[in-house]
Amino acid sequence: MSDGKPQQLVRDLGPVQATALNMIDMVGIGPFVVMPLVMNMMGGTAGLIAWVLGALVAFVDAFTWSELGAKYPLAGGSYSFLRESFAGTQLGKIMPFLFIWQTMIQAPLVIASGSIGFSQYAAYLLPLSPIEQKMVSGAVVICLTALLYRKINTIGKISVVLWVGVLLTILWIIWGGVTHFSQATFVGSFSLPQELSLGFAAITGMATVQTIYCYLGYYNVCHLGGEIKAPEKIIPRSMFLSIIGITVLYLGMNIVIGGVLPLQQAQGSKFIVSTFIETIYGHQAAVVATGLILWIAFASLFAVMLGYSRVPYAAALQGDFFKVFGAVHPTKKFPHRALLFLGVVAFVFSLLFKLREVILAIIAMRIIIQFIGQSVGLIYLHKKRTSEGFPFTMPLYPFPVILSICLWVLVFFSTGVNFMLSGIAAVVSGLIVYAIREKVLKRKRAL
Repeated sequence: MSDGKPQQLVRDLGPVQATALNMIDMVGIGPFVVMPLVMNMMGGTAGLIAWVLGALVAFVDAFTWSELGAKYPLAGGSYSFLRESFAGTQLGKIMPFLFIWQTMIQAPLVIASGSIGFSQYAAYLLPLSPIEQKMVSGAVVICLTALLYRKINTIGKISVVLWVGVLLTILWIIWGGVTHFSQATFVGSFSLPQELSLGFAAITGMATVQTIYCYLGYYNVCHLGGEIKAPEKIIPRSMFLSIIGITVLYLGMNIVIGGVLPLQQAQGSKFIVSTFIETIYGHQAAVVATGLILWIAFASLFAVMLGYSRVPYAAALQGDFFKVFGAVHPTKKFPHRALLFLGVVAFVFSLLFKLREVILAIIAMRIIIQFIGQSVGLIYLHKKRTSEGFPFTMPLYPFPVILSICLWVLVFFSTGVNFMLSGIAAVVSGLIVYAIREKVLKRKRAL
């Protein structure tokens, strides 16, 4: 396996930390904001269909990530996968550059979306004006940057503590619902059309796009590939364990909330879990629950920012991005400049955008290069080198990877025309910048 230039990162994350980082990345503020939206779109607890479909997309796609992650356990995840998969071809230069290009836009957007959601949900505890919400979201980004500015083994320990808080909170929510569950309430809010139609399929697709946003992050361990012990085993296992565990938790939350809150109340709630806990245990318990949900949101952003900070670092090592990002902290041994850059841009984005504006944009921008691109790259890699060199091989190859491509194409169309165009525009603009960059580098070499 070619590791490129020697890395200065330390392989100090074990299976528990890897799984914890994946799961806290996946469970942020997303499900608590998206749940009422999906109920609204799907007509109540029939929204469970969208949550199952979202899990299916993640599970199928994880086979592609597992093969590539086990074979190329390097910092940067998709950047390294695209570079290695298409090595020896022009795409081996273009695809990694396009990934870095869209990452430098959408990674801060992801962090900003979580911090914005954090500030919105905090309004249950304190009435916040729009300006005050922006101040809170910006402060969250600053706190995250400060907390991540330390050694990776310390980060691993912090991630486990955050993970335990996430699991206990969701299990409390599910237990409260189980002990107060009303079958009549659940059945009364579950409705499907008597005949399936294209209209229902379109609504289901749009709802599934929302749930996919809540599953994203199952591959976070791949971004940290250069810091994982025994990566050929831990990377695949941590992804599948994360997806299965989070799916059970998401479905459990949807079922119990649908069995306690009447449909009209659930659909119209901006703080659905807080309303749910208040209905069962009263206002004081709801205050505690809201605090724990904010803990979950913060934990997720912690994992997200950690993973993405390794992408520009990996690109800088290979000469595909500015060299300044290739440095690691002299004593703490982590890419501190990349982390600080993401923190600054995410801080600015958290002040500029609204949550619902960025969810679909994030997904649309990722699909073409990251999800479909690396799936095609894996197929090319198999043809070029055969499957003998893969520490992890998916069952029934190539069916899972082809199914994954088809599912991502459907998801892309389900984002809507405007967001499809934004995703295409990101690729086109990246190609233009790449062409200009290559022309400038060619002139420099000629001098």
